[in-house]
Amino acid sequence: MSEGPRLRIGELSRRVGVSPELLRAWETRYGVLRPERTAGGLRLFSEEDERRVRLMREHIAAGLSASEAARLATLGDDPSAPDGDASLAEIETTLTRGLEALNESMAQAALDRLFKAYTLPFALSEVILPFLRRLGERWAAGATSVAHEHFASNVIGGRLRALAGGWGSGVGPRAILACPPGEQHELGLLCFGLALRERSWRIAYLGAETPLPDIADALSELSPSIVVLSAIAPQRFLDAGEELIALGCRVRVGIGGAGADHVLAREFGVEPLGGDAIGEAARLAPRPGPRG
Repeated sequence: MSEGPRLRIGELSRRVGVSPELLRAWETRYGVLRPERTAGGLRLFSEEDERRVRLMREHIAAGLSASEAARLATLGDDPSAPDGDASLAEIETTLTRGLEALNESMAQAALDRLFKAYTLPFALSEVILPFLRRLGERWAAGATSVAHEHFASNVIGGRLRALAGGWGSGVGPRAILACPPGEQHELGLLCFGLALRERSWRIAYLGAETPLPDIADALSELSPSIVVLSAIAPQRFLDAGEELIALGCRVRVGIGGAGADHVLAREFGVEPLGGDAIGEAARLAPRPGPRG
């Protein structure tokens, strides 16, 4: 048993976003949790138990069965280490070749290997987001066709949306995620939402080209802790400037994507989310929801 604080099952449940009933099932069926028992019979859980539960959640979110997720979570290795002979460089190469060749089966097979061998945050930060950045740069330089850009976006976007299933449930703080009017590039925002979900946020995803007044109308129903808007061009935020300021007067608002920076954030009185999606999700702490 590792040194460190010991948690009761209720506290562990709150920290990892898994119900006590499911934690008990994972302990009984798969041995994911290995509690220490006090003289009075009280079960106490360690930081290592918490780590394994988080790993299991990541693997299940990546599409693995509970039994396979439990096997990987209890290997005791670095959570970013690959399973078996899956090579990150090989996976990246196969994914790129499949997408460039418009070969969906090849690309999907690479994605299967990626999400089976690596944790979700690692896969997003080390493979998916860098690929999307390169794709965007090639698109801007005219080095890839509309067909190839759309094909790659649809294959990756479909997988990200599959991973997002059920991300609005739970008891954690809620984030509304959307792109402002005119902005259709949403894959980075999907990655950000998945990273938030890994930290027990609930996600209300509105997606591309969402009118800001419609977001404002939804505040009382959703009671979000934050609204995050993403765009790849600053002009999208500038075009919605007055509505962005008005929204920021009612709720915490963050702007992210390539089009966001600290200057724009100060101008509109909102919060800049200028780092990488995974790092920003880790940094983001809940605050109170709408101010009315």
